[in-house]
Amino acid sequence: MSTAYEAFRALHEAPGAFIMPNPWDGASALLLKRAGFPALASTSLGIAFAMGVPDGTAELSREVSIDNAALIGRLTGLPVNGDLEDGFGPSPEDCAATVEAAIAGGLAGLGIEDTTADPARPIHDFDHAVARVKAAAKAAKGRILLTGRTDNFLQGRPDLDDTIRRLVAFAEAGADVLYAPGLPDMAAIEAVVRAVAPKPVNVVFGPRSGPVPLATLAAAGVKRVSLGGVLYRHAMGALVEAAKHLRAGDLGALAGAPTSAEITALITASRAAQGKTPT
Repeated sequence: MSTAYEAFRALHEAPGAFIMPNPWDGASALLLKRAGFPALASTSLGIAFAMGVPDGTAELSREVSIDNAALIGRLTGLPVNGDLEDGFGPSPEDCAATVEAAIAGGLAGLGIEDTTADPARPIHDFDHAVARVKAAAKAAKGRILLTGRTDNFLQGRPDLDDTIRRLVAFAEAGADVLYAPGLPDMAAIEAVVRAVAPKPVNVVFGPRSGPVPLATLAAAGVKRVSLGGVLYRHAMGALVEAAKHLRAGDLGALAGAPTSAEITALITASRAAQGKTPT
């Protein structure tokens, strides 16, 4: 049993809610560690966009995704939850193989989605989706924290009853955490929490109706708040804003960013903690 897994599980068993932000590279991970977050997660969107490909495409392979999450873990020493999409294959065996690879990579947790990558039929049929989670849970048990996720609301299927039915079945199949991104409002979030209790629920950023304070989500029973690609897009928003100022000739608009020396110091300290010498 890994120390990272134990620490991650303890966060889910402690009182209150916690935020688990999603860096996409070494520098963003170390800056978030410096800010004091107790755990981090990878983001398939951030990795894909940095590669210059759409999220969810074949270039974003199991190996690439796990390598990115493992890098975040090595650099920060924090528990890392891997955004491992649909488990990189349609079968239960594919999902189990992804769990094994995530454990080998030192990840503390991972998510398995019920998406198919087929626009004509974007969500796996109920029984098959449950079988995939069951296989993943069998491989994960006691070694890595498994999040069972349904993407109904992201795939044009805003059916709360079916979403809850799937999450309850994923919990019964052995998932440790339940997650349905894109829930429309606090009432839907509260309904999900009630349905799968006492298992913890992850929410991405907040309800689609608009951001709410962490305290509001905690009061509703949410345990974990991830950010998905929000931080990456926020960074791109800062770039767009800076570009406007630069086009206007205002070089002073770039003041206030972390310096190269700051980030280099964070990387150097991390490498030293890993026993690596400067190159």
